[in-house]
Amino acid sequence: MNAVFFDLDGTLIDSRADLAATVNHTRRDLGLAELPQEAVLAHVGQGAKHLLAHAIPEKADEVERLWEIFRSRYAEHMLESVTLYPTVRETLAELHDRGWLLGINTAKPNFAVRAVLEHLGVLRYFGNAIVAGGDCPEMKPSALPLRACASRMRGHRLSSHDWMVGDHWTDMQCATNAGVKGAFCTFGFGQLRDARCTVKLNRMEELLRYCRAED
Repeated sequence: MNAVFFDLDGTLIDSRADLAATVNHTRRDLGLAELPQEAVLAHVGQGAKHLLAHAIPEKADEVERLWEIFRSRYAEHMLESVTLYPTVRETLAELHDRGWLLGINTAKPNFAVRAVLEHLGVLRYFGNAIVAGGDCPEMKPSALPLRACASRMRGHRLSSHDWMVGDHWTDMQCATNAGVKGAFCTFGFGQLRDARCTVKLNRMEELLRYCRAED
């Protein structure tokens, strides 16, 4: 069987409002002015501590303290506005019906991932094949979390027929490093930069063209 691995923020879920709000809650807790949403989102994709160090540069030398505040605030707000992107639910259902293994490879903090997926009604598609920020000693663009995720799929071994789907250059570089195909989501809020991808998706359902039942 072949597998599709998904990033979360900017790929399966639109979490822009909740992420920006949580960072700004954290900034206010520290007596700092709020930032525009775009300024916060520019730093999403490489883990929460990277986000905090760059979105709150005034306190970049206190990342552990920032993380504790952010974690508490995000637990309060992470389900307020988050939604699935259009056609995500239908695409996951169809891939499942076609026999594809589905996994999550995200830098999002592990305490939030299952809660968000369950809230949105799609946790059942992934089972134990979820690797989040904090679950591996390395994060994307390293191939290590992708390999770890594959190992949770009945011992699945990565192949050139598998896909990594994401909206960030780290997702596509991870795909390259792991020897799988990369599908870049143009509708997300990440940047491709100079990373390479196999295809670009304007809507998630377009992935179905490339993941046929007989593959």
